[in-house]
Amino acid sequence: MPARDFGAVAESLRRSTVHVRGNDPRRGGGSGIVWGSEGLIITNAHVIRGDHAVAELWDGRALEATLKKRDTRRDLALLEVPGTGMPAAQAGDSDLLRAGQLVVAVGNPLGFLGAVSTGVVHGQGPVRGLGSQSWVQADVRLAPGNSGGPLADAGGRVVGINTMIAGGLALAVPSNAIASFLARTKARASLGVVLRPIPVAMDQARRLGLILLEVSPQGPAARASLLPGDVVIGVNNQPIRSVDDLHDALEHNELLSLHFLRGDRGVEREVTVRLLGAEAV
Repeated sequence: MPARDFGAVAESLRRSTVHVRGNDPRRGGGSGIVWGSEGLIITNAHVIRGDHAVAELWDGRALEATLKKRDTRRDLALLEVPGTGMPAAQAGDSDLLRAGQLVVAVGNPLGFLGAVSTGVVHGQGPVRGLGSQSWVQADVRLAPGNSGGPLADAGGRVVGINTMIAGGLALAVPSNAIASFLARTKARASLGVVLRPIPVAMDQARRLGLILLEVSPQGPAARASLLPGDVVIGVNNQPIRSVDDLHDALEHNELLSLHFLRGDRGVEREVTVRLLGAEAV
């Protein structure tokens, strides 16, 4: 692709990428992508704390954004801002991606707005420790603030939403998973937490734990007295082997028995969490 054509693709993506931040100036925020000209923005669920945020557009406008939908399992959130006619990105078909294909990432890492980086696709599929969900895996350089921004092919079609780094590779939610998220009408049950898998040393063995990075006030986890920093190691008397174990339990139970570690992680604790808006017991 000629350099000038690639530059045009990157500039178009920059105009469709927004800076998403909360009302707390101490938090750096993340990125998002305009998904349709009617004020819809896709970002990561972990970027949004609460039901409201601010979306800063490429032209300097700062618009109040309202959370319309969230899926913590797929780490996606849909925001809506007032106004129409915003430069929307073109969605691509992530199933068509192949190893070695050129991809472009745009975001706001470390406060640098509209930063562009390039790389190639390494593969697509599940990642060990992150459950059965598929990820686009690429060698694109990401940094804090890139989360929620677009990963696009050489034609500027968005094939993923950049989410995290694992094993030295950038992981993005595939665009076809975004389409499924937008089409879904039934909300999934949620603990009201932001979590990440981590290795935990227990009984001279290494296990998988889910550390709670944030706990939403008034959510089921908060009502059960769970705190940021707690590490969930089991659900319903079964050890956590992947993130899917917790999400599967959420979909099939109204009560969850969670085993977790706190503080120095020397004592295993247990709490029962009641979903569906009731009080925890």
